[in-house]
Order: sequence, then C-alpha cells, then structure tokens
Amino acid sequence: MFAAYAARLDADDPLAALELGERPEPQAPPGWTVVRVRAASLNHHDLWSLRGVGLGAGSLPMILGCDAAGTDEHGNEVVVYPVIGGARRTLLSEKYQGTFAERVAVPAGNVLPKPPELSFEEAAALPTAWLTAYRMLFTKAGVRPGDSVLVQGAGGGVATAAIVLGAAAGLRMFVTGRDEGKRRRALELGAEAVFAPDARLPHRMDAVLETVGAATWSHSVKSLRPGGTLVISGTTTGPNPPAAELQRIFFLELTVAGSTMGTKEELAGLLSLCAAKGVRPLIDTVLPLDRAREGFARMRAGDLYGKIVFAV
Repeated sequence: MFAAYAARLDADDPLAALELGERPEPQAPPGWTVVRVRAASLNHHDLWSLRGVGLGAGSLPMILGCDAAGTDEHGNEVVVYPVIGGARRTLLSEKYQGTFAERVAVPAGNVLPKPPELSFEEAAALPTAWLTAYRMLFTKAGVRPGDSVLVQGAGGGVATAAIVLGAAAGLRMFVTGRDEGKRRRALELGAEAVFAPDARLPHRMDAVLETVGAATWSHSVKSLRPGGTLVISGTTTGPNPPAAELQRIFFLELTVAGSTMGTKEELAGLLSLCAAKGVRPLIDTVLPLDRAREGFARMRAGDLYGKIVFAV
C-alpha cells in the first residue's frame, strides 16, 4: 500500500528523511481492526518525528500520521483516536505505524463513529490539536459560559481551535498575537478582542490557555484574576521562562494545570459539539497523499492557517 513514512532521521533537514512509496499492509492482532483511511491530517508532531524527537532509529521505517478518518471493516464511517495504551501511552506513528497510508491498524476501541455532518477531511483534522484545545477549555480550565479566557498566540493550531470552540460554547475569548493578519483572523473566528503580545488587557481573565511558553508566561500569570487557572499544553518558545512569577501564583491562589491531548470520551464530546453547533475545523489545504512532501514543506515554513489534510 502507498504511504508517507520516515525512512531515516534528520534533525537539520527533516524533509530529507521523508519517503513516499509502498509499505507492507497492516496486520491486526487480536482486538485490533484495520481502518481504510479516507483522510489524515498533518501535525507538528510528524515534522518532529522526522527530526528524531519521540521516534528512535530502531523503529524505522515508520509510517507517519496520528489523525485519520475513514471506514472500518464493515464499511462504517469512523474517526481514529490516536492515543494507544494505558499507563505508558503512545501516539500512532511512535511505536505503531501511523495514518499516512491507505490503511492503518488500531485497537478496536480506538475507533469512534464519524458524525454524518462532518466530512472525512473535517473529522480527520480534529483528534490532536482540536482535542487538545477541547480538553484545555472544558476539562482543565473549568470555565462556564460567560467566563473570560485569554488565548496566547493567535496563529497556532491549538490556539485557533480554542478560539472557535470557546466562542461556540458561549465563552468570552480574548487573543494575543504578533501578526496583525492572524489577529484579524482570530476576530473572524469569534474572538471578542485581540491584542499585541504583553498588551494591557481590559480586565483580568478567568483562565489563560498557554502554548507559547517562555515568551508569554509572565503575561499569562499577570492576566489572571485571583483564583484563576492557567492551562499549559506546549512551550513553542522554550520551557524555562525568565520569571516564574511564583509569588503571584501563591499569593493570588492561582492554579497552573498541565494538559496533554485528551481522552477518547473527550474526542466523542468534541465530535458531538462540532456536529450539533456547526463548528468546523479550519482547513488550510487538502492535498493528495502523494503530495505529502509539499504539505510538510509548508508546515515547516509556517505558510498555513489551519490544518493540512491528506486525502487518501
């Protein structure tokens, strides 16, 4: 079967490690099933895998891709939940072959019904970045309709998903971003107001969603009301902020919560919310799988707004 896979690892030139071609058909052990992939979406995780982050040379060659939607062995339309295992969790494409292929083997419990309201491309865009945003908002931040939420970084995939989901759920979404065009786009997606980084906000927030890390940490902590919650799921500018703001955290009784991906039940909730409220993930481009290299190059250059999806 045709697939996009890591044939080697290259920290400096990850695209040189990407190969497109034939790979063996997946074998489903007992309790697993084979999904015929109709669409699979690209994540930064896939680019990091080619660099050797989270993927060892002993696992090569490895078909990349975490997210997918397709049909099961009985023809049912399904969405793949990409997290496998219990205590020692792993994403598809780390230990087990991924979704950038015509077929993928997954545990039978890792498939959920695809809502008919969502296309295969839309459903495939949800399980990683959008699930992360869903968990940050509705599980970790504990916000309610009418609460104020600050999202740091207007252009990131998780941040974009949080804006759309929060607005759909009746939250007051505020957004920071360096790029004026991305700030304008955040307003179009449902943000109440947008600001430059480190800008003074109109009032303190009930929650802050943080994926940027060192560059915005101090601003995030200072933006919270007493008793507010900061949820962090990424550190794109580094994990060690120059000022940890510990005094402010304990004096104002702030909560700092870490968040990673989400559960299968949360993915089911996300799919239901999207179907019921007409929420759709932003898709930048849909490419055939044999043009996967083009999609990886665009992600590496940062030349996109929304998800890149491969049609299989």
